[in-house]
Amino acid sequence: MSIFSRISIGGLTVAATAFAAFSIAAAQTLEAPVDPGAPTEFEAPMEPEAQVEPEAPVDPAAPPLDPEATMEPDATVAPAAPAAPQRITNPVAEFAGIDKITGRIITFDVYIDETVQFGALQVTPRICYSQPQTEEPKTDSFVEVDEITLDRKIRRIFTGWMFAESPGLNAVEHAVYDVWLKGCKQKSEVPAPDAAKTN
Repeated sequence: MSIFSRISIGGLTVAATAFAAFSIAAAQTLEAPVDPGAPTEFEAPMEPEAQVEPEAPVDPAAPPLDPEATMEPDATVAPAAPAAPQRITNPVAEFAGIDKITGRIITFDVYIDETVQFGALQVTPRICYSQPQTEEPKTDSFVEVDEITLDRKIRRIFTGWMFAESPGLNAVEHAVYDVWLKGCKQKSEVPAPDAAKTN
């Protein structure tokens, strides 16, 4: 190794030792002693006369609070939906029929599950509902209509609901006869089928 190299290494060692000593001395001078009782910059100093407010006293007779119960400040009970008006079941359905050849319109009563013949049609109502008089009128009947063909066979031409308020909605349309529901009745001047058989 050359002398120059040794002198350089030795000079660097001395310089490094001197720099380390200077750093330690500077750190000791700049570092302030820490008082354990002194507040930090994030803590507010507590005055000796300041008092902590006590919590509200708990009533021993009060029921214990349920931690799982959640209270909504403006919770209100939703009102129950109004009940649908009760439909009235009627024993008699009133129909109207037109004979397109003569232009004559006939009104006739039919008891539930009874079959009445109008021209070449046989009309059988299965149920007839109406609304109370205090409610909006709504009268409907489930009806079956059969046609008697020229060769004396019976062919079903209609099964479904008829509505008295909308007679054209589900009216029976035939080549010669049309039939539609006029209403539902509790009584009829026509004797019931059972009464007619006993007589």
